This record gives sequence, structure tokens and C-alpha cells, in this order.
Amino acid sequence: MAEEGLERLEERIAWLERHVTEQDKVMLSQSEELSKLREAILAMRERVNSREAPLDPNERPPHY
Repeated sequence: MAEEGLERLEERIAWLERHVTEQDKVMLSQSEELSKLREAILAMRERVNSREAPLDPNERPPHY
């Protein structure tokens, strides 16, 4: 009986360790993606702020 309980605990610990490892991988991936998105947003802000004149919503694009 004691061996059964010990085996169940070992199985649960193994499952939890695997689960934590998978979560770590996902969190690392999300962190990298978040960094890329931040860089993209900063680049877009710089492009918008560097425009000489503000955008006019009624102005037709140059290809018209």
C-alpha cells in the first residue's frame, strides 16, 4: 500500500515537472513574440511621428 502511494506521488511529480517545462517553453516563446511586437510598434511610431504633415482623412491617395 505504501509503495502504491509512493508510485502515485512519483507519477504526479513527473507530470508536474513535464507541465512546468512545457509552460516555460510557451512563456519564452510569448516573451520573444512580445519583444518583436514592441519593436514593430516603436518603428511604426517613429514613422508616424516623422511625417511632415498630419494625415488628412479627406485627402485622396496619390494613385487617384
